[in-house]
Amino acid sequence: MSARPAYRDANVLRWLVAYTASITGDVVYFLALTWAAVRVGGPSQVGLVVAAGALPRAVLMLGGGVVADRFGPRRVAVVSDAVRCAVILGAAAALTLASPGVWLLVTVALVFGAVDAVFMPAVGALPPLIAAPAQFARVQGMRGLSIRLSNAVGPLLAAAVLVTAGAAGAFAAAGILFALSLATLLTVRTLSPASSARPPRSASARASTRVSALRELADGLRYVRRHRMLAPLVVVIGLGEMCFSGPVATGLVLLAEERGWGAPGMGWIASAFSVGAAASALLLTVSARIPRAGLVMCAALLVTAGGAVALGRVASLPLAVLLGCLIGLTSGITTTVTGALLQTETDPRYLGRVTAVTTLCTLGLAPVLFPAVGVTVALWGADAFFAGCGVICLLAAGLGLAVPVLRRAELQGPETLSPVAVAGGSGVPSEG
Repeated sequence: MSARPAYRDANVLRWLVAYTASITGDVVYFLALTWAAVRVGGPSQVGLVVAAGALPRAVLMLGGGVVADRFGPRRVAVVSDAVRCAVILGAAAALTLASPGVWLLVTVALVFGAVDAVFMPAVGALPPLIAAPAQFARVQGMRGLSIRLSNAVGPLLAAAVLVTAGAAGAFAAAGILFALSLATLLTVRTLSPASSARPPRSASARASTRVSALRELADGLRYVRRHRMLAPLVVVIGLGEMCFSGPVATGLVLLAEERGWGAPGMGWIASAFSVGAAASALLLTVSARIPRAGLVMCAALLVTAGGAVALGRVASLPLAVLLGCLIGLTSGITTTVTGALLQTETDPRYLGRVTAVTTLCTLGLAPVLFPAVGVTVALWGADAFFAGCGVICLLAAGLGLAVPVLRRAELQGPETLSPVAVAGGSGVPSEG
């Protein structure tokens, strides 16, 4: 029985709309927060406000995965999205009615970061509950397109609202986007997984209501560590995304400055990176299957490694733009394939916790790496930073090739029966 393509599944498309609205809202919120911090406290206070949001998200991310698994990803995503909406609309009202100080912005950032630590694992764990395994790669490709669209539209929207309505208007716009995300999430149905296709529940899982959150977290980390594919795959994801989840943007700014390309040069390279990533996401969205997924992942990492090293050494802007497009294309392939493999292999009972681990590796720890970028470029130049990124990607590719289960990994094709179909139905709606 062939699964319906994800891009034609109304339920998946509703999730995609909710996810896109949420990511766009995140972009608008972050720019509005930064803008307000500059206006209220000056440049010296921007770092304090941004760190106030990043710290609780990183510290609480793993706990957010426990919450998602205990109460269900859909329910947790809905509740946390509602809280995010209320917080940001409240901030918009406060900025409209008064002239608050930095303390209010720090409070908003702290609360939003804490709630985001719960929302991100929950919404990231939803795709395996709304699509058949044969569609996981397509869903990840659609997710990649959503991120690229949000990163393109979000700054333009934020700039337009900031000019016309100030920080309060930008916070309101972000709140409206979160409200749209919430309203759409409420219409998303999850599928009841076939329990017979999964390992039997352990005694600790059956008594989950009596197990403490710390024990559940430890159980999730143990599950990842003992899983023959997930353990090395999480390391590959962490290494592969370490430089490309934020620090590379700082590296591009410093590279353009060092080469004399200025802001336009940096913009061209960053845009080329986004175009390449969007192209890979679109390609994998419409592809029926990805043969030899493990080898494709490793090959993409190898090309990304070579492209990163070359980017740090070129003196020609047009060549740097081409390399930026190539890196975006191959890193996008890696992200899609690894995401699909991760969700294919993960037991549904651990989706939230496993998603939290990978999200922490790719996003939560990014702020810690930003100072390292500046220090590296200051001491050894921009080429040393990009060479380091290449070495890290090379290590990820080497690990993928060295571990047989990763090297031989395959994704289910459309001709493969989904667990739901094996259970004897096309998908039973559930509120899970």
